[in-house]
Amino acid sequence: MSETLKIAVVGGDGTGPEVVAEGVKVIKAVAKIEKFDVAFDNYDEICGNRYLKDGTIITDAEVGKLREYRSILLGAIGHPDVPPGILERGILLRLRFEYDQYINLRPVKLFPGVESPLRDKKPEDIDFVVVRENTEDMYAGIGGWLKKGTPDEVATQTAVYTRKGCERCIRWAFEYTQRRNNPKGKMLTLVAKTNVLTYGHDLWWRTFQECAQDYPDVKTDYNHVDACCMWFVKNPEYYDVIVTTNMFGDIITDLAGMIQGGMGVAAGGNINPDAGGTSMYEPMGGSAPKYTGKNVINPIATINAASMLLDQSGYTKAADRIMKSIMTVTGTKMKSQAAGKMGYSTTEIGDLVCENL
Repeated sequence: MSETLKIAVVGGDGTGPEVVAEGVKVIKAVAKIEKFDVAFDNYDEICGNRYLKDGTIITDAEVGKLREYRSILLGAIGHPDVPPGILERGILLRLRFEYDQYINLRPVKLFPGVESPLRDKKPEDIDFVVVRENTEDMYAGIGGWLKKGTPDEVATQTAVYTRKGCERCIRWAFEYTQRRNNPKGKMLTLVAKTNVLTYGHDLWWRTFQECAQDYPDVKTDYNHVDACCMWFVKNPEYYDVIVTTNMFGDIITDLAGMIQGGMGVAAGGNINPDAGGTSMYEPMGGSAPKYTGKNVINPIATINAASMLLDQSGYTKAADRIMKSIMTVTGTKMKSQAAGKMGYSTTEIGDLVCENL
């Protein structure tokens, strides 16, 4: 590709700036090897410290400016002195909805040398992807209170599903399954709860069945969400790609993160696949404030997110190169994925990934 890849960098809170710096370092290194131009613009002011200082979460001007980028690399959002939900809703959810990032992509891969809590499971056994609808369901924010704070209080929270929202997510998941081209067989599993959520999830089921007719090369399956959680633990090797609703996707990807060795390696993408859309990539581990400034936090998840960013931006060779380097480092260099126990500092892990590109 001839044009410069422009990436907005939001370090955020806690250890976010530390891990995102390693992601930037690795992207710069692989760009030099693969011979493409990349430029980074930092938005360090978008963080909890500013909110504590003057009450600003994110400005309309910043939202408008970030919209000019195809890709955002995020470190972490979450400050121990800010009540839960303020920054998450004000920044993460706002950007997801403002930029219509209707795909949440969560690869679930056990890297070599990373210990899974599942006994005897190897990297080849834990290698699947969850595609989560990212802009509807309970997160649409429709609801309210009646007689709040009284013994007669009533609270409602309405899940919203649209045919458009279901179909565009399901079709993207089918096409992703085709591109992934699993040598064990291309299979897309719908995870929902059709036996109880008989309106919204019936819409998901019918849309899934109708879309499947256009992808005859992809085998289809269905799991109730509770059964899916059981199979994640018992037979994760069964899965190829999963497509699911926003709420259930939020829950099962945390379980998936644990079986792949913890949030220190898990990465995700909030993706708008449409032409000109803005997508955001991030590690799943959070801001880990107690490790801030100690240079001991694991940056592998952020480097994993950097690989996802490049892959979704069309730089597939560079993304593959990063992924292979990550697996070399986890498999032959690191003593542990836990902060302070890796055998190397945060910056040294970034250096090792660069050296093995």
